[in-house]
Amino acid sequence: MELNNLLSGPPETLLPVDPAAAELAAGAAAVDVAAKFPTSSLAWAELAEAALADGRTIEAYAYARTGYHRGLDLLRRNGWKGHGPVPWEHEPNRGFLRCLAVLGKAAAAIDEKDEAERCTTFLRDSSPTAADALS
Repeated sequence: MELNNLLSGPPETLLPVDPAAAELAAGAAAVDVAAKFPTSSLAWAELAEAALADGRTIEAYAYARTGYHRGLDLLRRNGWKGHGPVPWEHEPNRGFLRCLAVLGKAAAAIDEKDEAERCTTFLRDSSPTAADALS
């Protein structure tokens, strides 16, 4: 008889390597990489972070939301059931987590308080390490 630890919670979700990562690391422009790999949360995160840093809040929000939804799709395809750890320590998870962080910041900047709070809570629940690193 197999016993499950009911207190352990859901398992970590570990995403596969993002094919866009190598091109971004080699210096390819994020806009070109996002066009080539539109399902890459990492490419969208790069675009979102750059837009936010340049004060283009609405663009940052749109880029981050795109990467966030692409990441949710990938999480679900990899066994995520709507909750549970998405560890920052696993590098392929970082694109999604970065999009989630920028989405929260951009939402706060446009005074969309409920969305900003949801993103902050979701990020902390998914990965406290990411929440600390991206705050």
